[in-house]
Amino acid sequence: MSKSAPAAVLGGALSEPNLPDTSMQSKTDETLRGLLLICGAIAGPLFTISWFVQGLGRANYDPMRYPISSLSIGEFGWIQVVTFIITGLLFLAFGIQLRQILRQPSGSVWGPVLMMSLGIGLIGAGIFVTDPLNGYPAGTPILPTVRTTHGILHDIFGIPVFLGLPINCFVFARYFARQGEHAWAWYSRLSGIGMFAVFFVARLGFRLLTTYPDLAANFGLLQRITLIIGFAWPTLLAVHMLKGPSKSKQ
Repeated sequence: MSKSAPAAVLGGALSEPNLPDTSMQSKTDETLRGLLLICGAIAGPLFTISWFVQGLGRANYDPMRYPISSLSIGEFGWIQVVTFIITGLLFLAFGIQLRQILRQPSGSVWGPVLMMSLGIGLIGAGIFVTDPLNGYPAGTPILPTVRTTHGILHDIFGIPVFLGLPINCFVFARYFARQGEHAWAWYSRLSGIGMFAVFFVARLGFRLLTTYPDLAANFGLLQRITLIIGFAWPTLLAVHMLKGPSKSKQ
């Protein structure tokens, strides 16, 4: 018995290193969580800085008049194409992490889905370049006389951006209200309302481009205001999640 006891102890000691290191796995999961949330925090600012700088340097391009998508046209259009795709991948990664955070019964199913749809929409908008619009490039009509397949697909992929994103604001407003985070609930609601309101004016202007030249002259500005309101929301949402609010984890 005296010989077998040390052997049992020795065998047990040797077997312990084979047990999974839960602390190491937890650290890895937390690091991945932080990286994916950072993706959401930088996506909006990256997109905004890109179109702002491009608009300043692009010849014959008036940011007040022309939409952001028109930056995808021409010799340097690849810059905006890459911007669309990278931003989309960042939002897609953010949506995947939101799904992990909010998978509890008290969480949200549609919120992460709509965030991932936003990413897919931006990727598609980059792959399929828009048709010339509002007189850009120079010499093209105010409204396209012939639609191309890639131009139509570009518009379809824009639906998760201009429609899905404000809807997601309301989805998260409901989630935050259930969690008792009323400030975030109201901010989400106001972001959705603001994006819908400015986008409605922009779309109205788009319909009347040939009739009201003043609306055409500010179409790009209205679109940019819409996207600044919209993209600020997931940026701040990611920062909020990075701070680790306890109620968002419950």
